[in-house]
Amino acid sequence: MSKSQAKQNAKLFLAPMEGVTDWAMRDLLTSLGGIDQCVTEFLRVTDKLHPYKVFEKNCPELKTGSKTRSGTTVFVQLLGGQAVPLAENALRAHEMGAAGVDLNFGCPAKTVNRHDGGASLLKSTDRIYNIVKTVRDAVPNTTPVTAKVRLGFDDPSHCLDNVKACEDAGATWVTVHCRTKTDGYKPPAYWEWIPKIKERTKVKIIANGEIWNVNDFEKCRTETLCEDFMIGRGALRNPYVFKEIKAHLEKMTTTGETLLSPSSEESLKLIVPFFEACTVYVNDHFATARTKQWLSQLRLASPRAREIFDQVKIHKKPVEFKSHLEKLLI
Repeated sequence: MSKSQAKQNAKLFLAPMEGVTDWAMRDLLTSLGGIDQCVTEFLRVTDKLHPYKVFEKNCPELKTGSKTRSGTTVFVQLLGGQAVPLAENALRAHEMGAAGVDLNFGCPAKTVNRHDGGASLLKSTDRIYNIVKTVRDAVPNTTPVTAKVRLGFDDPSHCLDNVKACEDAGATWVTVHCRTKTDGYKPPAYWEWIPKIKERTKVKIIANGEIWNVNDFEKCRTETLCEDFMIGRGALRNPYVFKEIKAHLEKMTTTGETLLSPSSEESLKLIVPFFEACTVYVNDHFATARTKQWLSQLRLASPRAREIFDQVKIHKKPVEFKSHLEKLLI
């Protein structure tokens, strides 16, 4: 494959972010273009098989062919520490039409880690292997089983053994968030570990961490030599980042030129429709909370969003919040 073809074929994923990338956010962001695939927020698995309604609440897209309304594929993500219950729930997700099942070994939240989930599993390569293998054996080969990991719990060198364990257990691909659990979300992301992982494995790697714009994407692509990338918080600050990267790749392929980012004002036009979608999805109180949450991210990249957030954040009543928001955005 030529370098230009590799650029064109770059696949971009929207990262699963607990309490953020729910149905409403996935639906909005995928409607803007550029996203090739999504993963749901994690569904916590203990020792029970979740009923169908729980899966449908976590992933409403199961009712529409495991795709968003704009046609973007969605995988169901499961989180837990017990292999057999995870396998049983993975099979149910498959039976409900999930396009794939992703296993969360990366969540750094203290509550999750205290209850034997997420990044806490990174301390035990054998357990990671057992979970991935048990789930892989339970789900038909036609359904991808993937894993999301960090570099390690506190030692980044553990990524070498952990990713190899995922590969040996049959993972279709592995997403690597290039920080340890103890790093949290502090910059930088240590992209330099991905070439080291690739020296020991053949499984496809998706690079994740600190991709905020086209320039970051190019740096990550150059350093990791990956063809697949996952973006999380960067999409909250700039909802058009996926579309910009795809346009950049197309432009680079045809002319060697780069494209400028659109004005942040374009993102502000999405706020009220997002509020309305969240209202339909849950209710207007939920919509108020989620819209404030998103504005708090947009304000980090847009002075205008900061002004709006500072004025509307005081409102607790949804009617007052939406009314003031609409006036500010006229």
